[in-house]
Amino acid sequence: VQLQASGGGLVQAGGSLRLACAASGRTASIYFMAWFRQAPGKEREFVAAIDWRGSPRYHADSVKGRFTLSKNNAENTVYLQMNSLKPEDTAVYYCAAKDSRVGVSYTSDDYPYWGQGTQVTVSS
Repeated sequence: VQLQASGGGLVQAGGSLRLACAASGRTASIYFMAWFRQAPGKEREFVAAIDWRGSPRYHADSVKGRFTLSKNNAENTVYLQMNSLKPEDTAVYYCAAKDSRVGVSYTSDDYPYWGQGTQVTVSS
C-alpha cells in the first residue's frame, strides 16, 4: 500500500484546510486509515481514523467538533477537513493505513503504511 498526502499549507487561526490522502497498491487489504500529526519536539499523536469498509469515525478529543474525516472508496482517498484551526494544530500531518481487522488503533506503531507527511502551519 502506498499513501500520498496533500493539502497542507499556511493559514491564519480560525481558518480551514482540507488534507487528502490517496491510497494505491493493495488497497483491498486496508481496514482503517488514519491521520497523525507531529509538532516540533513532540511525539507523533493520533488525530482521527476511519473504518475503510464501514462508516465509523474516531477523532481525538483535541479536534472533535473542528476536524471531520471522510472517505471516497471509489477514489481510494480519505479527506481530513480541518476547521477553526488553532496555532496548536501546527504540525506535520501524516496519513497512515492499517491492514489488520482487529479494530481501530490510536497508536502509530499499529499502522504499517505511511504517507510522506504534509506541513500545516497556523498563524496567530
